Amino acid sequence: MAPGDLERILKGLVVGQDERILSGPRGGNEDAVVVRFPPGMALVQTVDFLTPVVDDPFQFGQIAAANSLSDVYAVGGEPLTAMNVCCFPARNMPPEVLGAILKGGLSKIHEAGAVLCGGHSVEDPEIKYGLSVSGVIDPDKIATNRGLKPGDALVLTKPIGTGVLATAVKAGRPGAEALEALLLQWCARLNRGGAAVIRELGLKAATDVTGFGLGGHLLEMAQSSGVCAELDLAAVPFFPEALELAALGLLPGGSVCNLNHYMPRAHRAPGLDDLRVALVFDAQTSGGLILGVSQDKLADAQAMLEASGDLSVCIGRVVDCRPGGPSLLLR
Repeated sequence: MAPGDLERILKGLVVGQDERILSGPRGGNEDAVVVRFPPGMALVQTVDFLTPVVDDPFQFGQIAAANSLSDVYAVGGEPLTAMNVCCFPARNMPPEVLGAILKGGLSKIHEAGAVLCGGHSVEDPEIKYGLSVSGVIDPDKIATNRGLKPGDALVLTKPIGTGVLATAVKAGRPGAEALEALLLQWCARLNRGGAAVIRELGLKAATDVTGFGLGGHLLEMAQSSGVCAELDLAAVPFFPEALELAALGLLPGGSVCNLNHYMPRAHRAPGLDDLRVALVFDAQTSGGLILGVSQDKLADAQAMLEASGDLSVCIGRVVDCRPGGPSLLLR
């Protein structure tokens, strides 16, 4: 990509007049940014990037940015700064495509209340985009995937099945435009409502649902916490479209790998639907949060989530783990 093209794409993307930035890209083309840090807070750092899950570059940028921001929200943090991470086939694709991806990402950075501080790009045969995000958190209000306690309710904030939907879009299935709209609606949605619940109610257990699927991430939480997660399969909010497409065989390879890897470490009750069990392990893009909520806080947590427009579905509960027993039970 010619330097002129890059300068044109980046014009207006990097914000320099923000009181949080003490020194940065504007003015002297600095390679590093210096940011004012809120006193009394701890630092949250994460990085993630994706290959496209939808065809529209602006929408892909939104989804990839929301996915990257999610790891900060999953611990109860608030995004502070973000840097673009981008791979792009500059010789084979118009630079305007990259510009649209970056603008989509910037829209989500602004929505999160963070500031874009630059980034890095390399030429690559395949498009990849995401963010390196730094956030802040009260060190006394951190949620982790090892904080589940027996008696906790398991609350999910987004539907399940985006891996199947994205596979159908890539395959050009009939109705792909409607599926893209669903992906944008949910995958580009920030998990900030769930993060606010973590902070305000002092929740100690949370994670976001991404590549390992709902079952894989629940199993991780349960094993790390030394408990058993009981998942009520009938309560899981699957996309109806994902159920229909999976029945036609459109289950992504990554989801099949998840099922084969995690299911032997779990237990399923007799009579459960094989298709829904498989979708429990569907690899998600920018999925929702799983929150471990004590019973005395459950009504408040669900009310807060609903007020922010999120799902607030109780999908199971946490129980003691029997010696030698499974950490995940599907019932």
